[in-house]
Amino acid sequence: MSKRIINTGKAPAPIGPYSQAVFAGNVLYVSGQVAINPATNSIEATSAAEEAEQVMKNLQAVLSEAGLGFDNVVKTTIFLTDMALFTTVNEVYGKYFSGNYPARETVAVKGLPRNVNVEISVIALKP
Repeated sequence: MSKRIINTGKAPAPIGPYSQAVFAGNVLYVSGQVAINPATNSIEATSAAEEAEQVMKNLQAVLSEAGLGFDNVVKTTIFLTDMALFTTVNEVYGKYFSGNYPARETVAVKGLPRNVNVEISVIALKP
């Protein structure tokens, strides 16, 4: 099975020793994205909804670089610093899928990189 690294300047550069995404065969594993604006390398979001929107845009950029879209996503993991943010993040997240929803779990965590409130990772399949 081949392994191919996916990297785009349209999503934030990794803030550690990892890749934005890795193809293993026809499966794309996208690393967790947070609300870093790739144009400024800063977090400009001031609410959980704005964070979720930037996270989804970052995921979209990585998927696009790999020649895929949200319809190819089969699994997501959402990390929240507070489950009280679930409804807000879920509303934003849901707008990116056209009813072809992936499997998902949402977990609350004590903290996330750069002190954000939302991080999302995805797994997608290339047809």
